[in-house]
Amino acid sequence: MTPSSGNIHVLCLNPALDVTYHVKKLIPDQKSRSDAARHDPGGNGINIGRALFRMQVDATTYCVIAGSVGEILRDMLVEQLPNVMFHPVSGQTRINSTIIELDTQSQFQITDAGTPVPAAQLTELVENFANAVGNGYGILSGSFQPNIPATLYADLINKIRQQGGRAVVDSHGEILRLAIEAKPFLIKPNLYELETLLQIKLDTIEAIAECARQLQLSGVNHVCVSLGDQGALLVSPKNSFYAKALAVPVNTTVGAGDSMVAGLVAGFSLDDQPETALRYGIACGAGTVMHAGTELFQGHELADFRQQVTIQTLDI
Repeated sequence: MTPSSGNIHVLCLNPALDVTYHVKKLIPDQKSRSDAARHDPGGNGINIGRALFRMQVDATTYCVIAGSVGEILRDMLVEQLPNVMFHPVSGQTRINSTIIELDTQSQFQITDAGTPVPAAQLTELVENFANAVGNGYGILSGSFQPNIPATLYADLINKIRQQGGRAVVDSHGEILRLAIEAKPFLIKPNLYELETLLQIKLDTIEAIAECARQLQLSGVNHVCVSLGDQGALLVSPKNSFYAKALAVPVNTTVGAGDSMVAGLVAGFSLDDQPETALRYGIACGAGTVMHAGTELFQGHELADFRQQVTIQTLDI
């Protein structure tokens, strides 16, 4: 892939040390031995930054770290993500756990709330982030610590939009609802998050596209809905586009949504066409589900995957 010259910045307020265990079977009240534990840097923003780097897309990640776990995370990221701005705070960086039960191929995830960010440090961080975005892309992904107001992403969207930038949001619940009101460039809910937001059950691709179109008409430039093994659809001012998921072996879905966000932004930064963005998003998601733990795709895998993506125009 040709490196992007776009100005892309990723905010990661609540990163994690991700630990993945593979166990044969979980048995209540008994120890379950894992012979294949993995330790990876985690958090939505971290995954997006790592994915952009693997596509040779220039991006800077802003990462809050805390305590001894934060130092471990810093050491891991220095090797995997060259452009990181670390912001130390008191407390301890969270540890998230994923358990994959081999007998049933079930996946269990436990996430920690994370350490609070003092108000003064939060203000300084988000102001530096918004100023750095300028007229480029500002990616706001995931939830954040309980002490941070739900309006934070909406406030950042307003600031980024006012200075000519493009805000990209991948979150859920009240954070997403407020973000939508601020009119970002792109949102990427999954189907469950969209149904929860709208309080409606959506059973067909067309119904999903219709609801996404209403969000787009409310002021969001582009709405991408990820559909797991059904693929994804992207509603833009130009049209609505649907792409099926690629037929690849699925090891785990952890990080697939983050990879899709990175692919969408990379695609938009290349030629600003929604079809290109969706093609990159689907390819990145497919590459990631093939790998263990929270490991992401490899850059060399993407060219072939992009060629395999078939895009259908929905005219919705």
